[in-house]
This record gives sequence, structure tokens and C-alpha cells, in this order.
Amino acid sequence: MGILQGVVDYVKLNRHLYKYSQEEIEAYQKKELRDLLDYAVARSPFYRDLYSDGSAEFHSLPIINKEIMMEHFSSLNTCGLDRDEVMAFALQKERDKDYTGYFQDEYVVGLSSGTSGNKGIYITPKAMTRRLPFVFLARSGISLKNLPFRILFLLRVFSQGFADIRAPFLSLRYRSTMTEVDELIDALNTGRINILMAPPSMLRILLPERKRIRRTIDTVVSYAEVLTAEDKERFRLGFGAKVIEIYQASEGQLGSTCSHGSLHINEDLVYVELYDADGNPVTAPGTPAARMVVTNLVNRAQPLIRYEMNDLIVLGEPCPCGSAFRVIDRVIGRHDDVLYFSNVEGKLQHVFPDLFSRFLITESDQIREFQVIQTGQALRILIDCPNGPEAQKEIRDALMKRIPEELSCFGIEHVDLTIAFEALTLPTDKSKYKRFVTSVLP
Repeated sequence: MGILQGVVDYVKLNRHLYKYSQEEIEAYQKKELRDLLDYAVARSPFYRDLYSDGSAEFHSLPIINKEIMMEHFSSLNTCGLDRDEVMAFALQKERDKDYTGYFQDEYVVGLSSGTSGNKGIYITPKAMTRRLPFVFLARSGISLKNLPFRILFLLRVFSQGFADIRAPFLSLRYRSTMTEVDELIDALNTGRINILMAPPSMLRILLPERKRIRRTIDTVVSYAEVLTAEDKERFRLGFGAKVIEIYQASEGQLGSTCSHGSLHINEDLVYVELYDADGNPVTAPGTPAARMVVTNLVNRAQPLIRYEMNDLIVLGEPCPCGSAFRVIDRVIGRHDDVLYFSNVEGKLQHVFPDLFSRFLITESDQIREFQVIQTGQALRILIDCPNGPEAQKEIRDALMKRIPEELSCFGIEHVDLTIAFEALTLPTDKSKYKRFVTSVLP
């Protein structure tokens, strides 16, 4: 991607966020939705069939979800990609613990479990990922006075999409969230890091070691989990840095922080519909929605149109920054508890929920839902597999072998593991569902 295209993206995104009126935003979204629908119907057999009645108004079009998307992945994407081939590629990357590289040398592949059950695969064209540095620059909420950005990025895995985020003004170093704290402190100090990006659960682990960090951290960026107001203030004081949040999901970059510090819906990147239990639109600040339906406006390789997510948000009051983009007061439904075990040295070792989810969802396609319950060193895993005793025995045998092996990589031994099978369903109030229940505190 050329610098010129990047500058155009930066200027455009900033103009949308800070200059567009409500009427201009709605007009922009209407045009983008119409173009997206035309593109999807022309190139996706799934949407061509789904929208056979071309006269339907957008808000009356069928709503899809992850289950539907995965069932029809091969005919839903506009690139002619086969679901089984893409899934095999993603699973091989998991087994090899090598998350870089492109599928067919063209597409970044993401594998997600989320809060809605089994695996989901999400593709992003190479050309799109290479425009991300300027999107990040425009929508990160990070001040330009911090240029050049020297970022330490902490997440479970490092994908090719992140590897593509490189520019003269931005350097990004990655470390797994399972990295020893001493190594992370060394990376912060030797890399002259001025921006720390990590999930809140990882920031809580680093915070007690703040005095060992010799470099000045200008900005802490939180993502991947819910950032509570209490944690935000705790991190601001503890790290002595500005704390901002990015609301990123497999389905798109849903929210970004403005210059004032508020989290806004990225109205020009995603179209977000919020509804109450009766199907009425939710527009009032402070009112939790019962359903959240998202349309990704920019990724046409895998169109997600009226896609229901299990995340839910509460809208906030208009922001003093002046942007007409809706404010997110808080996100509910994304946070899972970190698991802690005593390791061979007698210390508490953390295991993040997304890592543990991978142990399960990559083992068998027959796992429909699961719940992990930890009490001390005892771990009870409940699995919803409706395919009978033979399939359940195969899953149990595989997990009884794999989970101790995976945990031993982090010095965790002598875990009392039990696996049981029962029907598990998401409750009506999706925000209350917890996949990970733990009584162990760090």
C-alpha cells in the first residue's frame, strides 16, 4: 500500500469521525449498505438466494449468526473459497502454533470461538490488512505527539494481519500473553516502548511490576476484554499513562477511542443495530439492548450483513469531542475470568480464557458448547455434544490427554481434571452467560 492511499484513508476517517453530521453519517451508511448489498448479491450465491425478493427494505432482511455463516461459508464468501480448505488451513496453524502466512497467498484467516459456541472462520484480503496502519493512526485515539509509535503488543497469538501493520512511523513488537513477566519487562525497556497494548487481564498482571519499567509509557491500549471504569482509572494511575480502548471483534473494528477519550461506534466501518426484547430499536443512552446486529461495511470478501453478535453494548451520552458517532458507555458480555493454577515452583500461573478455548474448539467439531469450572487445582469441563456416547468418549479421551500436555508447557502439573457431557444453552440474557467460572484469585 502506498503512502498516498494511507494519507487519503487517514484524512477520510478523521473527517467522518469529527466533521460529519448525523445526517451525513446516515447518508454515508445508506450508500455503503446499498453498494454492499449489490456486491454481495452479484458475487455470493448465499446472499443471492437469501435476498431473492429484491424489494425488501434493509431492516426487514433476514438476520444471520455464526452458525448460519459457518454452514454456508463456501457460498457466502465472494472469493470462491471452500470452507473445509480454509478451516484445515486455520487448524493446521493452530497445531503448528504458527499464525503467520496467507491462505492462497491472499487472505488472512482468523479462527474464533467467541461467546456463541463453536469455531468461526473470518477472512480478510491482504490488501485490506496492509491499510491498517493508517486506520490505526486515525482511530486509535493515540496522540500524534507520540510518533513514532513503538508498540509492545500482547495477545494470545500473532496473526499475519498484525504482521502487516508496519510503516515508517510505527513499529510493533509482539509477545504472547503467556510470556514470563520478566521477559515482558525486558521487552518494554529494551524496545523503548511508548505504547503498551494488552487485554485488561494482562495489564493487571503487569501493574504490580510498574516500577521495574524504566521507559515512559505514554499510552496504554486495552482490547479483547471488557475494560471497566474502575480498571481504566487503576491503569491510568498505575502506569501514569493515558488509557484508551479499542473494541475489536472478528466481525470488525466495532469501536475506537476519540481524542477526548470516549469509545465511539465506528459508524463508517460497521453498521450497528440495537434492539430491545420486543424488537424495538434502542437509541436511548443507558438502556441495555437485548440484541446487537452488525453489518461490516468494508470487508466484501466475507460479507457479514445483519449478523447477530452475542456481545451487547450500552450507549452513552454524546461526547464533548463533538463527534456524531454514537458513544459506547460500556460493553457487556465479553469478559471471561482468567484461570490460575499453582505451577511446579509453587507460584500462581495464569491461563487466559481465549487460550483455553482453543484447546477445546480445535479438538473436535462435535463440541457444540462448553463451560469450564475451576476450584483450586480441580478443573471440571462440561461439554455439549449431542452426537452420542461414541463421539463423547472420543472427545473425552482426546481432551484428557491434550489439556494436561498443554498446561504442562506452562509448568502446571497435577490438575484434577474431569470432563462431563450435558446439554448447555445460552440463557435469554446473553450478557449473564459465563463460560469460565473460577474461585481462584491472583
